[in-house]
Amino acid sequence: MLNKVMLSTESRMRGDMQVRFGGRYGKTYCRKAVRRSVPSLRLGKGGDIFHLAGELTGSADFMEQLEFLSGKSGILPLRPLQERKKIPRVSGFEDVKVAELSHEALKAYLKERGIDPAIAGRFCKEVAYGIRGKRYFAIGFMNRSGGYELRNPMFKGCISPKDISCVSLSGKKNDTCCVFEGFVDFLSALVLRTVTDEDCLVLNSVSNLERSYAVLEGYGKIRCFLDRDRAGITTLESLNIHFGNKVTDCSGLYDGFKDLNEYLTKTKENK
Repeated sequence: MLNKVMLSTESRMRGDMQVRFGGRYGKTYCRKAVRRSVPSLRLGKGGDIFHLAGELTGSADFMEQLEFLSGKSGILPLRPLQERKKIPRVSGFEDVKVAELSHEALKAYLKERGIDPAIAGRFCKEVAYGIRGKRYFAIGFMNRSGGYELRNPMFKGCISPKDISCVSLSGKKNDTCCVFEGFVDFLSALVLRTVTDEDCLVLNSVSNLERSYAVLEGYGKIRCFLDRDRAGITTLESLNIHFGNKVTDCSGLYDGFKDLNEYLTKTKENK
């Protein structure tokens, strides 16, 4: 319902359309969908509700997006947008500290995902950070620009800048590169030993695909371990168009599962 309430409110604010939810017969209808100054849900841009909030507010800041969504859903009071524009922008993450992965709660989370903490510790860090005066911590996976992908049982986010991550397992140039959407799938491949000494590229988001092209140009073979959903299929198609027969779809390994990590966890549960 959060998505519907926010869209209805934003549509009325901008005069793009009139939307009704509920009513005597529970019908939903819209009319006068004429202007497209706000990106339409049919314009071909993927993403979750936070990506949409970013488009509507013109902000890439996670906390501003969250505040916007909270206000639209009635969860928290929100100042009018015109007032918010006058307030200096505050970074979402404060006092970021990076250390070796050691917290037992994070190790327990990795084990729940079927991942050996010792393997994760080779590539991940423990990142402590503040948001609006409160302290949090998460597993951090660094990208090539120095940003971190963050993951804990309750949160999935990123400390900017957002970028791809490149990992050399052998320490030297390899002719093969394995491509993953997220670092949890990358770690899953290490546990399953589906990768050994190949180079690996983690997109950290399918929206980073074009950033990977320059890196992938240097490889003779590209093995893809992408999610078996629409976003993953579209990403694979784009790679096939760009690199042709260099690309191999390896998702048959986890046929019947959404991604490599789901395959790993379900396989371990059945043993």
